Amino acid sequence: MKTSNLAKNTMLSLFVSAALVSCSDDDNDAIVINDGESTSVKLYTSNNADGNITIYDVTDQSAVTSKTLITTSIAADGVYYDATNDFLLQASRTDLGLEGYNNTNSLVSGATLTVDVDGTNDMQSPREVAVNGNFIVVADNADVDGDPLTPDGRLYVYTKDGNTITLRNTITTSFKLWGITFDNNNLYAVVDATNELAVFTDFLSNTTDMSLTASKRIIVEGIVRTHGLTFDASSDVMILTDIADAANGQDDGGFHYIENFTSKFNAVANGGTLEVSQQVRVSGASTLLGNPVDVAYDASTQTVYIAEAGNGGGRILAFNNFEAGGNITPFINNSLAAASAVYLSK
Repeated sequence: MKTSNLAKNTMLSLFVSAALVSCSDDDNDAIVINDGESTSVKLYTSNNADGNITIYDVTDQSAVTSKTLITTSIAADGVYYDATNDFLLQASRTDLGLEGYNNTNSLVSGATLTVDVDGTNDMQSPREVAVNGNFIVVADNADVDGDPLTPDGRLYVYTKDGNTITLRNTITTSFKLWGITFDNNNLYAVVDATNELAVFTDFLSNTTDMSLTASKRIIVEGIVRTHGLTFDASSDVMILTDIADAANGQDDGGFHYIENFTSKFNAVANGGTLEVSQQVRVSGASTLLGNPVDVAYDASTQTVYIAEAGNGGGRILAFNNFEAGGNITPFINNSLAAASAVYLSK
């Protein structure tokens, strides 16, 4: 049964800001998205303050508009949008399942969404969403065995057929999970509570409930605690966020920008270290990065978009001209309470 929250209808906001874009997942892994000429660029965002979905139209970065759609969830994390089929998806932390909405593009700010595609409520603590064709993978960071001394997590693999979302299988990992993203059929995952990055090669070929060891894990030098990530295949760029001390939500976080990622990752042995000299790090008080929990990248404008959960109670931030790294100021800084995820639709 869906949780209703009538008070949320009074909590709408419509505001203009400067450009934003997204990524709970990235363009290359969302096979159903049209890769043709872009007619619009939109950033879809979710949050853990009221569970609503705020959408920023950043087609013209000098005249950004936004709208907020009301959901029945009180808290949500991963978000995804299929522009070809006008299908919007969110991982609900209220109902612990996936909730899908059809025909949302023409809705005005303040519209209340009705769940059209309701997944089974299988999860315990859903976080990031990654989409590959008709497969939807959700990272769940709940402690699987109940023992905090043995880190683990679970990946829920769903299939979508029309208006039906079905759980295909679950994969138990030997580390805590948060951010995930596809590169073709390979699934990258942050090793939460560490400075490591893992990959599961040909992930979707694992079709049964099972425990699965990552194909490879590496240390990302310079990161304290990695959290969000996105990979853009067209530019071969990986971006990882660093929340550092989770208790400090103000200014100790950052993000790492890694060009020519594939060759750099492949050159590091399993258990080895990707040196900070091969990365660009953006961090410092001016960045407003305290707990950057998710990230999106627009390769065409070389813009990084961040869902910042801590600083100021939550923000959506955007950075450009960051190639030299360092303590730079975001050129977009919008308040969004308990921001949790971003997704870029082009």
